[in-house]
Amino acid sequence: MTLAGPLRRPRQMLAHQEYGGHSSIHDDAMAEKLGFRAGPIEGPTHFSQFVPLLAHLWGREWFERGCLSAHYLNMVVEGEEVRAIVDLPPAGGRSTRVRAEKADGTPVLEASASLGPAHGPTLLEQRMAELRPPGPLVILEALHVGMRGARDERVRMDATQHMGALYPFSLADKLGVITEHSPWYADAAASPWGRPIIPLEMISVLAQYTSREAQFPVKGPAVGLFADLEIRLIEGPLFVGEDYLIRREVVALAESRRTESMWIRTDILDASGQRLLAQTLLNSATLKHSYAGYEAERAAKG
Repeated sequence: MTLAGPLRRPRQMLAHQEYGGHSSIHDDAMAEKLGFRAGPIEGPTHFSQFVPLLAHLWGREWFERGCLSAHYLNMVVEGEEVRAIVDLPPAGGRSTRVRAEKADGTPVLEASASLGPAHGPTLLEQRMAELRPPGPLVILEALHVGMRGARDERVRMDATQHMGALYPFSLADKLGVITEHSPWYADAAASPWGRPIIPLEMISVLAQYTSREAQFPVKGPAVGLFADLEIRLIEGPLFVGEDYLIRREVVALAESRRTESMWIRTDILDASGQRLLAQTLLNSATLKHSYAGYEAERAAKG
């Protein structure tokens, strides 16, 4: 038995994203240069379509202790339709498998969804446990597991705050096109917590907003993409206009035929840094062929 949401057409909001002094894979010209047909929609966008389905299962608790742990399978470009599907857990079940697919059945992502604190192994925890040690890395050669960000990072998300070059839009802009709207995202009077809450997909934006401050020594210029993403609420929800503190750690390094990957766990804490409120786990995969001289540097390593 499953719950299925309606087909939606998510909007592309990163066409003008910049990092490292160049356009990202979400720019059509850059995507085509790298062998893709167009700039893909940012992966966290698809998380919103699961929210009403998982809230149907677990109610208000989903917004306070929910976790969505996703592995991306195929890119979506603007104009394509996507549906979210949730397997119904047994009565009282606190975890299940979910997926998103295009109108023609092409898989977009697979994921686990769970309600804490006892989540059990999430999909990404299982995937990390199965990683093989990488060969000699080039783009990520200066990183090591256990490396932490250079400093604590201070972040917040106000309703009309422009989220910078990485996310060239505001929460208000996102709410104008979000696939699944809720009055809880903008209306304090409607919210059960008496304050507007940050939508699940925008927690990724909050977590990445100051990521450059971590100063992880990654070679570039090179182009990357999200291959896996987990968002876990521990003592949620997170609120619009609230100050938070962020700490980051490299928890795994890996490679595939086409990419080098760093898995970063980001802790989102209250402003005092004493209470852990949420976490993200991101596998940021950098395309080897987007880094000039990759093959020569790799060959030199033997």
